[in-house]
Amino acid sequence: MSGHNKWSQIKTKKGATDKKRGNLFGKLLKAISIAAKTAPNPQFNPRLRSAIEKAKENNVPQENIDRAVSKASEEKDLEEVVIEAYGPEGVAIIIEGITDNKNRTTSEIRHILDLQGAKMANPGSVLWSFDKTETGWQPKFKQSVSQDTIDKISQITETLEEHDDVQKITVNI
Repeated sequence: MSGHNKWSQIKTKKGATDKKRGNLFGKLLKAISIAAKTAPNPQFNPRLRSAIEKAKENNVPQENIDRAVSKASEEKDLEEVVIEAYGPEGVAIIIEGITDNKNRTTSEIRHILDLQGAKMANPGSVLWSFDKTETGWQPKFKQSVSQDTIDKISQITETLEEHDDVQKITVNI
């Protein structure tokens, strides 16, 4: 009679969903806190306004958004990091994140990349192949790679997105 307990099944599904939702909320609220450091009024801070809109699209409660904006001044020093890496077949990867400890985040991401067969690059060695736009990094030239490499890159991005400090990953394929 295994699997007969409906509550056990609901609890398992809900737990997994809540964990994913919590990670997403945490990332969105960190982005709001970083944006609110410069100007806490979204009418005068377009970056904060877009971060709040994105949080509302993902059903973050207004109370949590307000708390993130008000705590921005008293919160630990959060800083943005941009980590450059090369994946299989020389695919360029830009990893953007928000962290309170740059050294810890860098070493954790280096470890994840090493396990996935990718390597961190020196600062500036990947950024030259991307243009910075309002929406993020856009590759100047797309790289054509095999389907096996595409699968490896998607595995790398999935693993990196599970990390709390990683906000966005951009590749040139």
